[in-house]
Amino acid sequence: MPTDTNAVRELTKENFAESIDGHAFAVIDFWAPWCGPCRAFAPVFAAAAVLHPDILFAKVNTDEQQELAGHFRIRSIPTLMIFRDNIIVFSQAGALAASALEQVLGAAASLDMDAVRREISAQENETGEKGV
Repeated sequence: MPTDTNAVRELTKENFAESIDGHAFAVIDFWAPWCGPCRAFAPVFAAAAVLHPDILFAKVNTDEQQELAGHFRIRSIPTLMIFRDNIIVFSQAGALAASALEQVLGAAASLDMDAVRREISAQENETGEKGV
């Protein structure tokens, strides 16, 4: 399976916002070096990054970036999080097989983001709270 480590960006507290803000579609892998499932998922994630150069693929080392992990309430790793237009549209713990990752990417790509924004707005109006 071909991988290109340059296709995956390492995110830190310092570069997270600027990295995500510049992309309409971003996929983040929250991981740690000691985590066996994280290491097993890494080549799958890297291969998907090569197949989808138009999508930002990035990793957050939860050991080194505890503040980021806390902000996103990461409780289990690996956790995959997908942002579309700076909105979290998917978040799930656990390593995915390549075919499952492709299904998740396809589902996220096909979302009607105007409908997602309307739903978020309706929820905010109901609760009186602003979303993340």
